[in-house]
Amino acid sequence: MKTYYTPVNEISRKWYVVDADGKVLGRLATEIADRLRGKHKPTFCNFQDNGDFIVVVNAERVHLTGNKWNDKMYWRHSGWPGGIKSRTAKVVREKSPTDLIMMAVKGMLPHNKIGAAQLTKLKVYAGAEHPHQAQQPELLDIK
Repeated sequence: MKTYYTPVNEISRKWYVVDADGKVLGRLATEIADRLRGKHKPTFCNFQDNGDFIVVVNAERVHLTGNKWNDKMYWRHSGWPGGIKSRTAKVVREKSPTDLIMMAVKGMLPHNKIGAAQLTKLKVYAGAEHPHQAQQPELLDIK
């Protein structure tokens, strides 16, 4: 059986708005990652970027279950000896609430060029307003 390949001029991309108010971070991120990759479409192909655009609003109101606000750590390393830095999820939310969703979705996308291209189609905003009204995004209800 041959793999279906959608011609580039036939790829249709829609815009969706997701309200993150009261949503659990991991469940929200998995659905967003699937939409960015295009896995919900019958023309899905893992080596092709045919996903949709996602606009996330109210990122500052996302929830974590349990005691993860204090226990979940985000690590980064400068590359130098002793250069590891860590922050809790609570500190990340206070500093930049959009980073929580961006990092969660980035970890669920492929770690290559196509994953980087798919991540550029994700727009995250801390408040309820976004500048993408001209694209006429549809409301996507994620439970």
